[in-house]
Amino acid sequence: MGNNDGRKLSRSAQDAIRSKAVKAVLEGWMTQTRAAEIFGVTRVTVCQWVNAFRKGGKKALESKSKGRPKGGKLSDKQEAAIRKSVLGRNPDQLRLPGLLWTRDLVAELIACRFGTGLSRWTVGRYLKKWGLSPQKPAKRALEQNPAQVRYWLRSNYPAIRLQAKSEKARIWWADETGLRSDHPAGTTWAKKGRTPVIRRSGKRFGCNMISAVTNKGEMCFKIFGERFTTKIFLSFLQRLVKQQAGRVTYVIVDRHSVHKAKKVAEWIAQQKGMIRLFFMLAYSPELNPDELVNQDIKRP
Repeated sequence: MGNNDGRKLSRSAQDAIRSKAVKAVLEGWMTQTRAAEIFGVTRVTVCQWVNAFRKGGKKALESKSKGRPKGGKLSDKQEAAIRKSVLGRNPDQLRLPGLLWTRDLVAELIACRFGTGLSRWTVGRYLKKWGLSPQKPAKRALEQNPAQVRYWLRSNYPAIRLQAKSEKARIWWADETGLRSDHPAGTTWAKKGRTPVIRRSGKRFGCNMISAVTNKGEMCFKIFGERFTTKIFLSFLQRLVKQQAGRVTYVIVDRHSVHKAKKVAEWIAQQKGMIRLFFMLAYSPELNPDELVNQDIKRP
């Protein structure tokens, strides 16, 4: 609605103007054109007011709230309960159809628990208010023992670091991975409806890699075509020790059968303390920073 002095009228004032304009037109005091001039609006607006009054009466002329409704439909106690459920359980554990939380599933949880229906957009605002954001979950093996992981991080690894410091040893994290020529190439930008084409050999082939990194980002690696064997692992360890130029070498690996082979243990024993092998917990690859190397080389 227009006004001459540039001030925004209150809702009650706007309602009064609509009523006066409609009354003047319907009682024949003035035409719609004249009413539009007097009240600072267009003739079309006056026409809409008149039609609205004829269909819905005076109530149809009342101002309606705009924008998002203020406040929420959950009490503080209900909000805390839902937030605790979302952070502590997955939907399947609460007998909802899914393993990952979505706005729709949170809305379903709220409806089931409190009988309150909320839109997905309202739920999204609640989630943001609670300090939550959509994230890609990290994977953990069902067989992993969380208590043992905590103990390894708090006790075992600090002991390894302390011992390495006393011997002036360098700690390496090692792991193996495979590479394939048909590995997914990721995505790229292109015109809609025109799928880009990357030409490559139709023959499938692959290779393997063993690598090791330190906490400071130093890295060494070995590429090989055959399967991972004790011979390959020993060859890598020999090169690693040689590169350290007389410095004691600590290597942390997972519990792969090759790492625990008898020939490897015998070779380690012959090195007169210049290299030591430590094993991580089973089903815990996320503890090994060399996993990041494996992920990085497979990116397009």
